[in-house]
Amino acid sequence: MSPCPVGLLLQAIGNKWKVLIIRDLLTGTKLFGMLKKSVGCSQKVLTDNLRMLEEDGLVKRKVYAEVPPRVEYTLTKTGLTLKPVLNAMATWGEKYRKTLTK
Repeated sequence: MSPCPVGLLLQAIGNKWKVLIIRDLLTGTKLFGMLKKSVGCSQKVLTDNLRMLEEDGLVKRKVYAEVPPRVEYTLTKTGLTLKPVLNAMATWGEKYRKTLTK
């Protein structure tokens, strides 16, 4: 665990896929297939990142005993606290995009 708060944040959400997964889950519970389509990564990459987010207590997984199995993912209370962080990242990204098009 990083002793630096910024390092700890980056450890928890510090890759492209995790941020995109969290972004999509901020609007509510999603099925695995919906996340795969909206995030745009392979099944393995999505599975690995969802497992890491679940281990870190940011995402909860619910499996339904159906055929075929249905799996839903939802942000935990802690995961939902990332909303202002992602909003700040989006604001910065928009401002930065404008500097690139000048």
